[in-house]
Amino acid sequence: MENKITRKYILQEAEKCVCGDRDLKYSTPENSFKAIASMWNSYLYAKGLIVNNSDKWKGIMPEDVAAMMVLFKMARVATGSYTADSWTDAAGYAAC
Repeated sequence: MENKITRKYILQEAEKCVCGDRDLKYSTPENSFKAIASMWNSYLYAKGLIVNNSDKWKGIMPEDVAAMMVLFKMARVATGSYTADSWTDAAGYAAC
């Protein structure tokens, strides 16, 4: 029997990731995204890509991390071979 990947399968797998017990092992996605945003901001500042005294720049926020991780997964889809995992991860990041 052919193992067809469906929208329902992708969403069910994403739900397992987002609503499962990963918080016990990795903390909440919100905490992770906050830490990632802080590290990305530090990196961009060190590279000279962020000017600290800008009135308009507020830095990368945790919700930006989730959006950028979706884009990361879509870049993999666009440039690599098909894997359901990329779509599952993108759905999970979008849910967060």
